[in-house]
Amino acid sequence: MSVQLISAEQALTGLSEFSSVIDARSESEYAEDHLPGAVNWPSLRDAERHQVGTQYKQVNAFEAKKQGAAMVARNVAGHIEREVLDKPKDWKPLVYCWRGGKRSGSLALILDQIGFKVSLIEGGYKAFRAAMVADLPQLSARLHFEVVCGTTGSGKTRFLQALAAQGAQVLDLEALAKHRSSVLGLIPGQTQPTQKAFDTRVWTALQAFDPARPVYIESESKKVGNVVVPESLMAAMRRSPCLHLQLSEEERVKLLLEDYDFFVRDIEFFCNRLGALTEARGKAMVADWQDRSRAGGVAGVVKDLLVLHYDPVYLQSMQRNFTHYAAARPLAPRDHSVAAMQALAATLAST
Repeated sequence: MSVQLISAEQALTGLSEFSSVIDARSESEYAEDHLPGAVNWPSLRDAERHQVGTQYKQVNAFEAKKQGAAMVARNVAGHIEREVLDKPKDWKPLVYCWRGGKRSGSLALILDQIGFKVSLIEGGYKAFRAAMVADLPQLSARLHFEVVCGTTGSGKTRFLQALAAQGAQVLDLEALAKHRSSVLGLIPGQTQPTQKAFDTRVWTALQAFDPARPVYIESESKKVGNVVVPESLMAAMRRSPCLHLQLSEEERVKLLLEDYDFFVRDIEFFCNRLGALTEARGKAMVADWQDRSRAGGVAGVVKDLLVLHYDPVYLQSMQRNFTHYAAARPLAPRDHSVAAMQALAATLAST
């Protein structure tokens, strides 16, 4: 037997053919991004990479390689003892590292010598990411998007979730980005993915969709928190037909107080986040919002935020960027509740 080399393009379309996808890079490289479904079996851990790199610079390459080889051998042995001893003979792993070199090659060689049918990505993660980024425009172009529009608090996320529960195809960019896509959209306790990881999440979702069925997506701006929506996807969204979700101001305020209840529970956190609007709305207005919030007037502040800040910005952006916004099909749930969104989704799904 011998290790089979596959191209990054083959890996794009064939990941499901493998029993396991194994990332042989260090923990921090894996955390930054990795292939969909990959598990991390570091050939060299972060501290070990640093140690070998230091010896490479301060002593010489030969001594560094000897030390690195010993570390790799120990780590691979540990992975085999922990993860491989119970694997059947027909287990088919796909292995990669940064560029498909020594770290993944060492692991692949030993797994091959055991008798497994091992594949190795030629060019490693770097080649896979390049192929994936190149594939995003084609994936975006082949899909039919329905863009769910609506001012802040109109329930776009709830509606997307209700559509998904009905079996519709939904691309929830805010869920993928772990951010609610506004100055106040930070979700406490959740860390946003890196840009690379976000790209991979978007690609993974897009390639799983059926081109014969619509994909529902929210009318996001180019950035969702700190990550940027792929340009090709953004362009496809902006030229797609729109649905306009409509709720009264009163219902929108109620929805936001429910969805952002962590602000209600922690007024100082809310006031701190309001500070980010100082440049846009001025010190006096932001200070007034903060004072009113501390005095128990959060609902009134939320209404002001909608009327004075979010609505004008949103409407200008939609009219400027989304080609079919003016002809959007209106959708009016009976109220802001999850049940109302579910009823509306069921009605849309049946038409």
